[in-house]
Amino acid sequence: MRTDIVEIKFEDMSQALRSMITYEPNGAMNMETPQELFDEVLRTSPVVRWEMGVGFFKMEDVVAVARDRHIVSCEPNSGQAMGMGSPEPLIPLHIDGDIHKHYRKLLDPLFTPPKMKLLEPTIRATADRFIDEFIADGQVEMYSAFCTPLPSTVFMQIFGLPLDDLDFLIERKNRILKNEGTTMEESERIGRAEGESLRAHLRMRLQERLSTGERHDDLIDTFIHFEVDGHQLNESEIINLMHLFTIAGLDTVTSSLSCILAWFAKHPEERRRMIDHPELLPAAVEELMRYESPVPSSGVRFVTDDCEINGVPLHKGEIVYLCWASANVDPAAFESPHTVDLAREQNRHIAFASGLHRCLGSHLARIEIVAAIDQLHRRVSDYWVTPGDEVGYEFAGVRAAHHLPLTFTAR
Repeated sequence: MRTDIVEIKFEDMSQALRSMITYEPNGAMNMETPQELFDEVLRTSPVVRWEMGVGFFKMEDVVAVARDRHIVSCEPNSGQAMGMGSPEPLIPLHIDGDIHKHYRKLLDPLFTPPKMKLLEPTIRATADRFIDEFIADGQVEMYSAFCTPLPSTVFMQIFGLPLDDLDFLIERKNRILKNEGTTMEESERIGRAEGESLRAHLRMRLQERLSTGERHDDLIDTFIHFEVDGHQLNESEIINLMHLFTIAGLDTVTSSLSCILAWFAKHPEERRRMIDHPELLPAAVEELMRYESPVPSSGVRFVTDDCEINGVPLHKGEIVYLCWASANVDPAAFESPHTVDLAREQNRHIAFASGLHRCLGSHLARIEIVAAIDQLHRRVSDYWVTPGDEVGYEFAGVRAAHHLPLTFTAR
């Protein structure tokens, strides 16, 4: 039996721990350096057991649990998922076992590094378009002017939805992930209602596409005409995929880009090094993804049967929480984890998750972030946080620098 398991009632948890485990919107994690709080949890309570389940924070434990067959993404009895605005399992996020392997066999080939590399010219051209809108001003709120519209526009283009839908889709996404619910149950209820609205809209767009019979060079067209091992996707499966891709495509790259640009704005020497040696930027992005961990955790997972993982007993039906962010600053996994080393070697971070449900779009995210930052640096080489203002951070399912006021030399 482990001696580092801390048993605590939810009502007795610190606000920070409650924010980590249930995304309680209490503001405790809305800070520049949540790494300090993750470090405290690693030292004092690396395994937390509360009324509903168990939370894991150490790299060794998080990876082991993420790979274990007893841990699944839907409630075992009801088969329902949580956290993404859909009561039914989203493909492939909430699917496990052989059926998960089947869907990944369909989807993984769409997001290989070579295929994502082909999108780089489009990403850079789109970045230039948004930079053009503020480069002469000398000041910009970067989150709304660049971090949000750039990846969102790229997503809409490769996915195959009209740009006119963007505001509606972002609003639905935000209401699903970051609504006013004060408990997990209330947030889930609101999120599912918004998810129904999202699906109705996506169903309408799919019906429009099907009614014309026209072919398009985008993901929706690919879903419509998919066939692997004799399996073609039906309409419900396509809507399901569209739901997941909309949530993921409009959220995580925006958050990642904002956190990384905020860090560079406060570290001019390291930024200058990237500008002088852009070939170093991919490794730097990996290190900043490790340190910032814009997607801090796994969301809710469940135990299918009584089992023991790394000496921790788990019981059927319990919730499991896996913290990627704390694992990424675990001193047992990284040397000097709180030092940002942009040339770090052996950087086996799990910012894109771990196990079977590792992020499907990680290669796209990498290409987008590196290309966007490099393109910005080619045109705006000096930028800093606007004097008299400050970066505002938000921790709500994802971590973002949601207010990013920057000043630079106008061009």
